[in-house]
Amino acid sequence: MTGDGGGAADVPSYPFGPKLGVDVGLVRVGLAGCDRDGLLATPIRTLKRDPRKNSDVRILVREAIERGAVQVIVGFPKNLSGREGASADMARTYAGLVVEELFRQSHPLPVRLVDERLSTVSAHRSLHSAGLSSREHRKVVDQVAAVEILQHAIDTQRSRGRDVGDPVPVRDAEGAQSPQLTPTEEPIIKDSSPSREDSES
Repeated sequence: MTGDGGGAADVPSYPFGPKLGVDVGLVRVGLAGCDRDGLLATPIRTLKRDPRKNSDVRILVREAIERGAVQVIVGFPKNLSGREGASADMARTYAGLVVEELFRQSHPLPVRLVDERLSTVSAHRSLHSAGLSSREHRKVVDQVAAVEILQHAIDTQRSRGRDVGDPVPVRDAEGAQSPQLTPTEEPIIKDSSPSREDSES
């Protein structure tokens, strides 16, 4: 992170402090958190998705506020070709709900979508390696996937000295989206297994 002129060029251009990682699914939402220094992501909990009342979104925002989070990272599952499918649309919509709830509670935080292709596949693999049965996976796999997403994000932030992913635009009172900032490129979670979009039922 050394700049040619030193000084301000050496200052990381991403939020410093605790962060929340989110893995969005049709049935469950996994949450993970990291320490203030952004070194290690750890599982927090799994929420049951509530698409009618969005009670899970309110719980997520409460977790972010209580933990003093400075940023929320939402996994964005593109397919292997880089195109967006139903899972990516679902993650984008969910991230928008989080932004709206944060503003509703007068606690705005930056929310970013970070490429998470194959994080769930990687999470299942980690649980298999830990000796958990397939049935036991359901209880924690979403949390582990959230850990994968957040760890990938904070590692990339530290190594590049700048933020990762795409900012989720904020809606104004009339419902219009504010201009979206230029997306930030970052390496994806790579794997040779089928994508989440292809394997999700």
